[in-house]
Amino acid sequence: MAEQQFVYDKMYPVARWLYEILPNYDVAGYALYLVIFLLSAVVYKLGFAKKLRVGQNIVIYIFLLIGCIMLTFLAFFLPIVEGLIIAAMILILYKIRLHNEKKRSASAS
Repeated sequence: MAEQQFVYDKMYPVARWLYEILPNYDVAGYALYLVIFLLSAVVYKLGFAKKLRVGQNIVIYIFLLIGCIMLTFLAFFLPIVEGLIIAAMILILYKIRLHNEKKRSASAS
């Protein structure tokens, strides 16, 4: 039990929270993977996505799924989820500001 507590103490908050509330470690691992994939997809879509054909988007998201496996292993002891949350918030604010600026410049013309 002391060894398990030592590991929990070293984990970052989101990973620790998932491992504490979910019924077993397998479900918690898959949930952490899903959270990382969803946040990565949001960050990709908000910050880097371009208009591509459907096949190209499928390939990109397949590679994103594969890359998130490694991020999941790193997320136990590094702030991966927290960093993705911050990146998504910054990109959301940027998109809102960009939208408002375009609307303002269109109404000024």
